[in-house]
Amino acid sequence: MKLSADLTSFSERLGHEFKRPDLLLRAVTHSSISSPTRPDNQRLEFLGDRVLGLVMAEALLRADRAAAEGQLAPRFNALVRKETCAAVAREIDLGEVLKLGRSEMMSGGRRKDALLGDAMEAVIAAVYLDGGFESAAALVLRLWGKRIETVKEDARDAKTALQEWAQARGEPPPTYTEVGRTGPDHAPQFTIEVQLKSGASARAEASSKRQAEQAAAKALLGSVTKE
Repeated sequence: MKLSADLTSFSERLGHEFKRPDLLLRAVTHSSISSPTRPDNQRLEFLGDRVLGLVMAEALLRADRAAAEGQLAPRFNALVRKETCAAVAREIDLGEVLKLGRSEMMSGGRRKDALLGDAMEAVIAAVYLDGGFESAAALVLRLWGKRIETVKEDARDAKTALQEWAQARGEPPPTYTEVGRTGPDHAPQFTIEVQLKSGASARAEASSKRQAEQAAAKALLGSVTKE
């Protein structure tokens, strides 16, 4: 088969020329538009998650040869979590080439972390099956780039760090309040406010309460530690 113009352009952005173009088409096909003759990317996502994990585990071991398992684990989790995969996907405009059903398109599927993260993992698997582990590893290391170098900071759990900061100053733990919710039931957006006893606060919005709480805590921690 021959790739469409948009997928050809995307393949060029990846820096990988597919010997089996059908793998790339499958990697960008969401279940909302799949059919018996057009399989979706779920099985590729499963494989890509494991390939990404192995690449990142090796990269972290090379990057810090003295780090203990307890230090490596949160860094690993920060690099392979769905939000990070989605952020990488946005950088290469993966959302623009996703094949979605009408309902997902109408609900903003091209911007959803879950869909983008899954598709990014599926693309990694497609490259792995098409070109082998070395090709997939080279792709991941290039796309993740400086994230691997800076992950020591990114791996910090913002909620825990903020609570520890407050307790070190004799304050009670911060409180988290849902102050807004928008969007349809299948694709909600939550706005969370975190507040310290001192009155300092910050808000953040995300597609899950957990993500919004972490983002709000990170914003507030950055604010109070600059004072």
